[in-house]
Amino acid sequence: MFKLNDNELLEYIKEDVPYFDLTTTLQDSPNKKAKMQIFTREDVIVSCSEEAARVAELIGCEVYFALPSKTKAKQGDVIIEFGGSYENIQSAWRSVQLILEYSCKIATYAYDMKQEISNINPHCELLVTRKHFPFAKRFCIKSIMCGGAMPHRLGLSETVLFFSHHRKIYVNDEAFYEALHDIKTKALEKKVVVEPKDFDDAIALMKHGVDVLQMDKTDLQTLKKVVTHKNENYPHIKILGAGGINKENVKEFVAAGIDGVVTSKIYFCGMADMGSNLEIIS
Repeated sequence: MFKLNDNELLEYIKEDVPYFDLTTTLQDSPNKKAKMQIFTREDVIVSCSEEAARVAELIGCEVYFALPSKTKAKQGDVIIEFGGSYENIQSAWRSVQLILEYSCKIATYAYDMKQEISNINPHCELLVTRKHFPFAKRFCIKSIMCGGAMPHRLGLSETVLFFSHHRKIYVNDEAFYEALHDIKTKALEKKVVVEPKDFDDAIALMKHGVDVLQMDKTDLQTLKKVVTHKNENYPHIKILGAGGINKENVKEFVAAGIDGVVTSKIYFCGMADMGSNLEIIS
């Protein structure tokens, strides 16, 4: 699992503590020592605890303990404990806790959704879109991966995915179908993915060699028909379900026989409920 580097974390710190913590500076207690524990008030999958710990260290604290990412933490468990000067502890507190609140919630939602999928089809993948928070791509991607999901697209440079907007440069559907043959030749190492307009378009795309169909906001009846036709005629093609899929309804889509679930919901599931205890030790 990759880690966010110090340059990224220092930029994050600089946003929150650009100069100093005015509140604790006014308290004028430079010799006070303290210890901070951050704990969870709900069951979570721990995520980005390494980054949270490193933020504390970069601010000048000593990390005594941190649960590794992907750990299942129960309600009441301490996720991280660190100590140092009172001023440094106060400067690190919210920055550290905020990383954990966002990341653990994302990872937990991803984990729960992946479990729902695996209960029906362990070979169906959970894929998360590019609709992450702006300026937080690497943080969001690590969070979903800690929960067992995979990124759907890391960026425009690595994947071939045709939406309806891409097809407007062709005079008609047949021209697009023909163009797919040249595109597949040029991008011989890549899977060519297309979002069909409807059932008939999906069938035609299979005939013309598409590798993956991304069925966006498709009703379940149509989705099942597409999957049946694929299984009977083009078993090598993969079918993705996308659009409005979340933890509550994912089972219905997986039961339709798709190969992967594409979702953005994981990024917008809120924050984990966490608390903190500060102890003055000298």
